[in-house]
Amino acid sequence: MYDAPPPTANNASLFESCRHVIHGTVEPGFEEVRAAFEGNFAERGEVGAACTVVHRGRLVVDLWGGFRDPVARVPWERDTMVMVYSTTKGVAAAALVVAASCGFFSYDDPVAAHWPEFGAHGKSTITVRQLFQHEAGLPVLDGELRPEVLGDLDSIATTLAGQHPLWEPGTRHGYHMVTWGWLAAEFLRRVDPAHRTIGRFVQDEIMRPLGLQFFIGVPASEDARVASLIEPRWREVIPVLPHVPLALLAAAANPHSLWRRAVRNIRVARVTAFNDPALRRFEIPSTNGIGEPRALAVLFGELAAGGSRLGLSPPVFDEIRMTAPPLVTRDAVLKLEMAYALGFMKPVPSFSFASAAAFGSAGTGGSFAFGDPDRQLGFAYAPNQLGLYMRDDPRERALRVAAITCADHVAH
Repeated sequence: MYDAPPPTANNASLFESCRHVIHGTVEPGFEEVRAAFEGNFAERGEVGAACTVVHRGRLVVDLWGGFRDPVARVPWERDTMVMVYSTTKGVAAAALVVAASCGFFSYDDPVAAHWPEFGAHGKSTITVRQLFQHEAGLPVLDGELRPEVLGDLDSIATTLAGQHPLWEPGTRHGYHMVTWGWLAAEFLRRVDPAHRTIGRFVQDEIMRPLGLQFFIGVPASEDARVASLIEPRWREVIPVLPHVPLALLAAAANPHSLWRRAVRNIRVARVTAFNDPALRRFEIPSTNGIGEPRALAVLFGELAAGGSRLGLSPPVFDEIRMTAPPLVTRDAVLKLEMAYALGFMKPVPSFSFASAAAFGSAGTGGSFAFGDPDRQLGFAYAPNQLGLYMRDDPRERALRVAAITCADHVAH
């Protein structure tokens, strides 16, 4: 809940020298990624961050550096965890594809076939595919959810089931910024024979089998290694504005827009509110995933390779990797060109983050993770200094471009 104070004149040089210390490993051929990572600290205002790249099943880049807590000058360690905002949706989408591969549901099923209450108010024909590709017309809740109710999954499920679609489902897509995670969580709880929460399912079926550390609802035992989030540098707003579409600026300025109404679904005062350990406990699968960025790269690398260790079925894998034809290219909420497949973001001309087969998930503040089956590549980056870009943060982009360039060079 703070902005990092500037170092004093007496310790400025020591602060800078420590901040620029980079740890980790880079395999031959991927040195450009380390150079980009160092450049983020030297040129792009990085405070603390980690970046991992998996190529053909090998961990070829595993880097971390800077400060986990810049106020206390606590360094970022190998096992430091950080909240990744909407990049969490990629982990939740992975849970759904694992559940689908287990035969718990089909993406063409009506959601109400598994969750009868959901069918109220004209939602009975909404398919699982439409729901998780942001086509259901449910990006906004009536009212807002205060922190004191975030742990009551039954109450949240009742609220979700009582919503009216804001457009005819299946006719357009609009980013379900906050609601998507709870819709995914409740649906998974209904179809899972063990009725596990999504946080438990992710641990049982993904993180533990892969030996990874990432949580939706982080236990108190892990608090000591969670990085402190730092407010965006608002003085950098003006340089960012030329990169923001006018339609998005208008939506952000309009208190009645879908974008503003979606943002208000959770009542938290600031983007750094999740520095409060109490908020980290709740399972908010659109937002508060916390873990080692390495876990995201390994997970997306495994999915990109076909997901055999997770029991991913070939038909589900084919659906993830195919190019998703968007019904309406411009997202009704974000006002950006977007495409989705089974809960993952897909490349579009204005954000062509990898090959057409790739799939990923971007988060507020700059985090991003993706898998590219064509390159057998898994990538993840997460900082604690939150940026102002909704996607394509310059720090992340520098690392991603370097990783893809190196992978292509090594392949040849």
